[in-house]
Amino acid sequence: MNEMEGALNKKILRVGIYLRLSNEDRDKVNKDDDSESIKNQRNMLIDYISKHPEFVLVDEYSDEDLSGAGTYRPEFERLIRDCENKKLDIVLCKSQSRFSRDMEIVEKYINNKFKEWNIRFIGLSDNADTLVLGNKKSRQINGLVNEWYLEDVSNNIRSAFNSKMKQGEFISPFASYGYEVSSEDNNKLVVDEIASEIVKDIFNLYLTGLGFTGIAKYLNSKNIPCPSLYKYQKGIKLNVISDRPREEIKWSTNAIKTILTNELYLGHLIQGKRTTVSYKNHKIKNKDKSEWVKILNTHEAIIDEETFNKVQLAMKERTKPMKTTGSVHIFSGKVFCLECKHYMRKKNSAKHEYLVCSGNRDGYDDCINKSSIRYDELERLVLDAINSKISEYYDERELESIDSKKSTNRFNNKINSLKKQKEQIEKEISKTRNYLKSLYEDKVNGVISVEQFKDLIADYNKNEDMYSNQIKSINNEIAYYKMKEESSKNNEKIFSKYQKLEELNRVIIDEFIDKIYIGKVNEDTNTRNIQIKWNFE
Repeated sequence: MNEMEGALNKKILRVGIYLRLSNEDRDKVNKDDDSESIKNQRNMLIDYISKHPEFVLVDEYSDEDLSGAGTYRPEFERLIRDCENKKLDIVLCKSQSRFSRDMEIVEKYINNKFKEWNIRFIGLSDNADTLVLGNKKSRQINGLVNEWYLEDVSNNIRSAFNSKMKQGEFISPFASYGYEVSSEDNNKLVVDEIASEIVKDIFNLYLTGLGFTGIAKYLNSKNIPCPSLYKYQKGIKLNVISDRPREEIKWSTNAIKTILTNELYLGHLIQGKRTTVSYKNHKIKNKDKSEWVKILNTHEAIIDEETFNKVQLAMKERTKPMKTTGSVHIFSGKVFCLECKHYMRKKNSAKHEYLVCSGNRDGYDDCINKSSIRYDELERLVLDAINSKISEYYDERELESIDSKKSTNRFNNKINSLKKQKEQIEKEISKTRNYLKSLYEDKVNGVISVEQFKDLIADYNKNEDMYSNQIKSINNEIAYYKMKEESSKNNEKIFSKYQKLEELNRVIIDEFIDKIYIGKVNEDTNTRNIQIKWNFE
């Protein structure tokens, strides 16, 4: 007589019933109500217990609105603990699928651990019973069918979401800061009138020279609630992971950067950036940019294209902001040494601010450009140069003389050249993949040994990584020149904005100037060569 049969001869068997309601069979009116499906399961199981005098119900375990795919279920976990601690003799369910649809969970507990713990499992509707000899095969077949069902459901859901994204429908439950989900259509975004003004301020502040940290400090000093707090105040419940109370969460540099790089504010939807590993593994992984779903002009824009592109270009060119103010100085990332091409760094004295070649610092003496240039002197020279350009081009008849086509062609030629390089690399990738296929065939046919195959595969993987990095680098260059091209198209707008400038700021510098080169001092004439590379030349 084995231990399970001994337990049955005790006449009193402690029974735990497990009930589960999933989304697909939910029919309750109110979420807090006990659903009809749970009631039906309970009635069926209690009726079965009543027909077996030796069965005694000792506990009930009920999970509602939770998947049977093997993810965390609180009551399921409690049931397993009670089984392990010998508090039950029988686990009773409506069916094996109510216990779990995951074959790994079924094998782990029903076919292994329950046997180890002397627990009998009974599923009424599918006749699953671990006490019945020969019942294991049918339970395993049912487990496979349930597993296939889960996979089909997961694939159908992914397909439905993908279809919605391609139709330009918003599928997230929460809108990004600056927008809200339409009350008339939960697949559409509408502008949040209050938050959208803050988004505009963030873009404008960045263009004036403030960095991510400086903008965050500014907003916090004005007691403007950060996105998560703002949504909380509006009654939107978000899962926020933070050690601080929600009311104390502030604007952060990451929040500012996320807003400044989000094309959603142009009126475009970009979705499908992340996914889960599988229907069984819910770990989030990032998808390749080529797999994102981007649909243009799906909702009202908050930021215009010109402003957005200026910010993206400024991010690529800008250096770190000063710690004292949180903003970059107006020439930051623009001024370089004409002799060695190193950047000119800012240096302060008791009376003045200076720019000096970074090739001469920390004990090194690598550049012949030794003399600094006063910051205010450079500011005056650049202001005069910009005003000279404005006076030269301001007459609307003269605006036509700006060779915008030449500038556009220059960027187009560069972009086309990069695209040709990319096409060539992609051809090489195609060749190597065909080579890989032939290698595999040679291994199968015995032309090469397994060791030779492994060595050749290692070389292939190195080449694949090299090509992949080259393509990423080319894609970044193409994106950069496209932004420069877009910036050059706005030159006529720039000149039409100004008649004469009285002072400079970061916005003006970014609009007019690409780079400034400072040469060494000519000892005979006490002058230096200063060259300005304009955005429109």
